[in-house]
Formats: sequence, C-alpha cells, structure tokens
Amino acid sequence: MTALFLPMSNKFYLTTPIYYVNARPHIGTTYTTVVADAIARRKRALGFETWFLTGTDEHGQKIERSAEKAGLSPQAFTDKVSAQFKALWDRMGLTYDDYIRTTEPRHTRAVQKLFALLRDKGFIYKDTYTGQYCVSDEAFVDVPPGAPCPDCGRITETVSEENYFFKLSAFERPLLELFESQPEFIQPATRRNEVMSFVKAGLKDLSVSRTSFTWGIPVPGDEKHVIYVWMDALANYITALGWGSDDTSKFEKFWPTDLHIVGKEITRFHCVYWPAFLMAAGLPLPKSIVGHGWLLFEESKMSKSRGNIVRAETILEVLGADALRYFLLREIVFGQDGNFSFDALVQRYNSDLANGYGNLVSRTLAMIGKYFDGVVPAPEPYPDSDHATAGNQVGKQAYLSERFPEIAEKFNEEFEKLDFSRAVATLWGFISEVDVFITAEAPWKLASSENELLRYQLATVLYTAAEAIRILTALVYPVIPDAAAKVWAQLGLGDIRTTDLKNLAWGGLQPGTKLGELGPVFPRAEKDAVDRMKQIEEENNSAAAAAAPVAETPKVAETPTAPAEHPSRLKSALEGLATAISESTSESAAITALETFVENNIGDGAAEAAPAGPAYPERSPEITIDDFIKVDLRVAQIKVAERVPKADKLLRLEVDLGYEQRQILAGLAETYAPESLVGRKVVIVANLAPRKLRGFESNGMVVAASLEGGKPALAAFIEDIEIGARLK
Repeated sequence: MTALFLPMSNKFYLTTPIYYVNARPHIGTTYTTVVADAIARRKRALGFETWFLTGTDEHGQKIERSAEKAGLSPQAFTDKVSAQFKALWDRMGLTYDDYIRTTEPRHTRAVQKLFALLRDKGFIYKDTYTGQYCVSDEAFVDVPPGAPCPDCGRITETVSEENYFFKLSAFERPLLELFESQPEFIQPATRRNEVMSFVKAGLKDLSVSRTSFTWGIPVPGDEKHVIYVWMDALANYITALGWGSDDTSKFEKFWPTDLHIVGKEITRFHCVYWPAFLMAAGLPLPKSIVGHGWLLFEESKMSKSRGNIVRAETILEVLGADALRYFLLREIVFGQDGNFSFDALVQRYNSDLANGYGNLVSRTLAMIGKYFDGVVPAPEPYPDSDHATAGNQVGKQAYLSERFPEIAEKFNEEFEKLDFSRAVATLWGFISEVDVFITAEAPWKLASSENELLRYQLATVLYTAAEAIRILTALVYPVIPDAAAKVWAQLGLGDIRTTDLKNLAWGGLQPGTKLGELGPVFPRAEKDAVDRMKQIEEENNSAAAAAAPVAETPKVAETPTAPAEHPSRLKSALEGLATAISESTSESAAITALETFVENNIGDGAAEAAPAGPAYPERSPEITIDDFIKVDLRVAQIKVAERVPKADKLLRLEVDLGYEQRQILAGLAETYAPESLVGRKVVIVANLAPRKLRGFESNGMVVAASLEGGKPALAAFIEDIEIGARLK
C-alpha cells in the first residue's frame, strides 16, 4: 500500500466499522480493532491529538429475528451483545476514545437529521420497490427471485413495499472521478479496482427505508418507515463526533476522518454509499478507506455454521493480549487474507517473544543487576594505554548506534504504509543484531576477568544493549503495549504512556538510572498451551450450542419404519452415535460412525432391516445432552446437483440451509439423477469438519440409508419443513 496518512495538522481521526451484534466478538473482529488500536497508540506517541472510534451496529431485520429466537426484546438482545464487545475491548486494554451504539439517542437524532437533510435537498424520494433482499447482509441485491445473494451466497427474500429511495444513480460520475483523482481514497489497489468495476457497471437508486419490520430508526414525519440499516450505521462516523447535535465542536475539529478501517466484505457500502451520502449532504469526504482481508482459521473462513469461530478470550486466558496482538500484526500481511491456528500462534510466541525480545530484555537487565547493582553503567572511555582495544570496542558500539536511525526510518515508513508485518520484522531483525553483539562480546566472561580494561568493556557492552532495548521498546510499544510498559518500568523509565517518543535518539538512557523491579516479560508457553486453548474453545462452543435457540421442527407423521415402531431402539442408536463421535480420534472415525447410524436407523432400508420381534440391540452407554447436541442435523434444500468428473458414485451438491449455502459431495449418483434432486429437501450433518474429495471441499454430509451393499435412499419428510430447521 502507499503511505496512507501523513496529516498536515496534528489531529488524527480513525475508526473501525461498528460491529453487527448478531454474534459475540471473535478474533476476526478483534483483528480489525487491534490494528486500529496500534495505529492510535503510535499516533499519540508521536504527538498527534488522536480520536479512535469503535462501537456496535444494532438495528435491522436480522437483529429483530435473532432477538425473537433468543426470547428477548431487540433492545435487551443488543444490550447484551454490545456489552460483550465492550468488555472484551476493555479487557484487552484497547484505547478507544468513544464507543458508539446505534441505539443511543445521540445517534438516533442525528441520523433522522441526516435523512431529513437529504430529503430536503431532493436526493430522497418515495416509490414502491419489488425485488430481492439479503437479510444476512441487510442489503438489496439485483438477482432473480429465489437466487442467492452474490456476496454471501445465502438465499434472498422477495420484498414488495413502499420505500424511500436515495438517488444513488446521480453519483456514478462523481464517484468515479473521486476514485480516479484520489487513488489513495480506497486501499489496497485490489479493493479500489473492485469498487470501480461495481460503479462502472451502473448504479441504481438505493432503497433507504423499510416497512416490513420495526427495529430501526423511524423516518422523521413518516414513522411507519424505518431508515435503512446501512444509512443508519454509516452515519455513526459523524454522529459520534456530534454532527446533528447542539455541540459540533468535535466534528469541526476531527472531521473528515483520516482513516476508516473495514473488512473487505463491506468496502462497497463504505466506498460507494457512504461518500455518496456525504456528497449529497455537502459534507467533506473521508481521506482514506482501507479494506483488509479475512482472518481464516486453519485455511477456512470462520463462520458460526462451521463451528470454527475462535474467541479472543481463549488466547487472553492462556497467553495474554500481547501474544494475540503480536501474532495478528506480524503474521498477517495487512490487506490480504491471513491464516490463524493455535499451533502457529504458540510457535510465533515462543520464537519471537519468549526467545527473542523477552530473552534479550531478561538477560541484559539481569546482568546489569548482577554486575552493576541494578544501575545502568556508563559506557566508559578506555585508558590511553590501549587505543587499539578502545577503537575496536567503540566501533562495535557505534555500529549499533548508527544502525538505529536506519532501523527507525524503515520501521516508520512501513508502519505508515500499514505494512505492519514488515515493520515488526524490521525490529526483530535489529533484536537479532543486538543478540549477536552480546554473544560476540560475552559480558559474562568480561565480568569474571580481573583485567581493568575488560571491566571498561563490560560497562560499554551492557549500556549498549540496554540502550538498544530502550529504542526497540519505544518503537514496538503500539504492537505489544503491555510488555513494552513492563520493560520501560524495568529500565527505570517510569510510565511509557506519558513519555514523549517522537524525538527518539540514541543515548537517551541516562547512565546511573536505577532499574525497576525485574521479572519475566514473555515466559515460554507450556507444552500443552495448544491443547489448553483447543479445549477451552470446545467447551465454550458446546456451551454456546446448548444455550442457542433451536428452530422448532414440525412434527412428522409416523410411518411404519424401524425408528417409529421401535423408539427405544432409535434412542439407543442415537446415544451410541453421540458417544462414538465424542470419542472419535479422527475425522474418518466420526464419519464411519455417522454412516453406520444412517445405514441402520434412517429410511426404508432401516425398516426392512428392523428385527421382527422385541430382540433389540444391546443398549449403548448412556450419554449427556451435551454429547448429543454436538451432532447438528439440519434440513437443507438442494439448489444445484451435478456429477463429479471421473467419479461413478459422487454428486456435487449445493444446498441451502436458510442462513447460508454450502457445497457437499454425496455418494448418490448411482441412485438419483442430478436433475431429480434439485429443489428436494434433505437432512444434512451441518457441523461435520470440511474434507477434500476428488479435489472438491465437502462441507457436511447428506443423510441417507441403505442395506448392506444396497443403494442409498435419502431421508425425507411427509410434511413441509422449513429449511434450516434442526432435527432434535
């Protein structure tokens, strides 16, 4: 990326997106907020008056439905989830200056004022709309009825209602001129190209009100309408500064924003709708909008349905906030998709933090404590009698001091470009140079010598190492603030937050400074750290699944099958299935258990295989509800079915679960023609880990039954069942 912000004034305003409260925070949302916090900390340390905004987006149809399923009012639901976001940011010590909620009166009043302003200027008019709406994205999309959303893949809903419309089409040319004249407005270049292509394809007027639900901000003067959630949400960036209120001093001081940080999936809303709203209102535009990539978990996109959401709290509990911050900023190239795994986190923690920075600090300060009674020594001049030794040693010290300006300049340049990974790597390269210097000089050997010249050399070596640590700590403070504050105090320099770091120069550590209380900075992670984090995640996911509201499934009429005729047999089989899955040591073992259950208990084949008399199978061990709830059986509808090349039995299916679409490979090709399956409702195992088959990723399993060696028969329903319903 190009350097995004070199403000002429000493003020700096940056924002995260406000997070949608349909789910609790995870490391994906944490990533965005940590990036913003690192930028804010650095700007403050450089003397900029900084305003860092975050918050939560709390209106919309999806929230209304989620609250209903949870048995709460929308306000109570949003209060609960928003509090979880704020509690996590506070636990991590994030330094936001304001936390806005779109349900706050200050925001509601200002959004209504913005709507009225645009309407009065002639940019909003009333008309009737019939088309497709994606509830998940809270967005209108241009697709045929029944087609999936082009962004998230979920099935859209057809809505027909009287709406207010914003004249987005009037801003097609102004937006393109903006993008062409200010290439830094959208970063990185890939996002800019995507947005420009979207606008060049033609802009249609945008519906900015809804009447089919009530959880939103009422349109002023026409309260049966609520304002479109994206107009509502985007306005937070100005309403939080007081725009639309009696006191606009903060808005006048900090707007326009220097940097909006958003995920790549919402760049269109921020880079098209938001500047168009501002142009219509006659307000200045943001200086830059950056859309970063997704954070993947072990190469897969995190999603609730896949059960691979990772909570930041898990990492805080085992390794601490700085470990997570360092990993996110060092491991992931900002702007691109990045991969997270517990193994990579622990490896990076031990190699870079424990063995790198932490070890350098601990051994250097420990030697000052041991050899100089905890007082920073002065780099002593050498006696005139040994100019050769003096010149050699001064040269080594000078090398590090001369490297510092180069390191600092490179770090600053890379940080300004938001290339955090390279910026941090630059500092860790300097750590390696200091380590090499200490190892080569071997101060522990110098300390054991009675040679006076070597004692001079010892003071110089340890002062040089301590000063290098001071420089490194000042620069790395935005990345690992807790550890930096601890090291700063151990150096005897007080509170790093109150220190002026903008004029860093070599030699700032004064000889004679008394070190503070010493202690480990980054102790090595225990061998079981990965297992502990995985166990915590499993326990939390199980608890969340047990507490989650489950869609009610209509009763199915009894048919003369084995499960209906022998309920105790089905109960035992289900108990055995849950036990087998919970005790499986591999994916293949779990799949085998599921296939055995399906073959013996579901469909026509199960009826034929059922025992004629009361001689039921031996009862399996009892299980708890927590064990059984791990198996997530859901109703899905097949939208696409096609044969897999060079595979006689496999079909590639695209199924709709109501809340998402996914691809599944199923061994049905010998029994069913692909075209006969389109539109059919089936049962799938929704939380089975993804696996690769014939080069395709299969995300789940279709439930079918068969006799030994027979053809599979799909499990089916007599009554019409809503897709997404859970079997229980």
